[in-house]
Amino acid sequence: MDLLVYGTVNSFVFALIAVGFTLVYGVSRLPNFAHGSLYVLVGFISWTFIHDLKLNYLLSIALSIGLSAGLGALIYRLVLIRLRGMPTSEIIASFAVSLIILEGLRMQGIGGFKGFIGPFYVLPPLVEGKMNFLGVLIDYQRLIIIGGGVAVVSLLWLFTHHTKTGRSLRAIAQDELAALMLGINSDKAALISLSIGSALSGLAAVLILPLGNVTAEAGYRVLINALAVSIIGGLGSWVGAVLASFILGFAMIFSTALFGAVWESVVLVGSIILILLLKPSGLLGKQKALEERV
Repeated sequence: MDLLVYGTVNSFVFALIAVGFTLVYGVSRLPNFAHGSLYVLVGFISWTFIHDLKLNYLLSIALSIGLSAGLGALIYRLVLIRLRGMPTSEIIASFAVSLIILEGLRMQGIGGFKGFIGPFYVLPPLVEGKMNFLGVLIDYQRLIIIGGGVAVVSLLWLFTHHTKTGRSLRAIAQDELAALMLGINSDKAALISLSIGSALSGLAAVLILPLGNVTAEAGYRVLINALAVSIIGGLGSWVGAVLASFILGFAMIFSTALFGAVWESVVLVGSIILILLLKPSGLLGKQKALEERV
């Protein structure tokens, strides 16, 4: 029962981390390698608002997520819009932005640059305490992660299926040329998707980071995990990303229980290699469907 409960929590952690990255790529085909750095930046900004400016916790979270969305839009308008259609340049440019953010945060003491590490940068949990759930002792913050994951996936589905903006994003994702012929602005759709994806990265940060410390290294780890989930689920398929999150979440929990935490990275990388060998497009991806049929 411990494995079931904590495997579910771990799965929703992966889902929260990856769904924003997958949404951006699905709509605009932009691999946002600044995803992990925005995650850490929101954690640091929230900590600053709470501890230095003494703002209300919920207000701090809202402001931090809003700033993350704005920064995502800024990254697109200033950098990525000039590189659309050049995948290698998009990756290099977004990763360069990520390095600037993370190394700038490291200079502020996150990650030990000035001798300060984790304990100085810890977000408080939204709700203190623990409860007995199905015979397993679990803290409320992990239950909030599960609830937050369910809410994000549900609201994202409602947004993309029942709003004009959401349907335009789906149209761009399905067939960009046809969407352009119908008058949908591709750049505007990419801008909106990057803003939403960045906001989702920030939301994941404020839900997950109370379980640990805010460190620069977390940005690289989050990016790797988001890439792993997206590749396994199928690049551009956020439903596939959710499915891949549960596969990875339970696989890593079971491997840790059976063989120890050192096997987590092996399971992560091994899962990517296995999927790429058996189905290069991912579980629900369609990018290489033609090559696979030939």
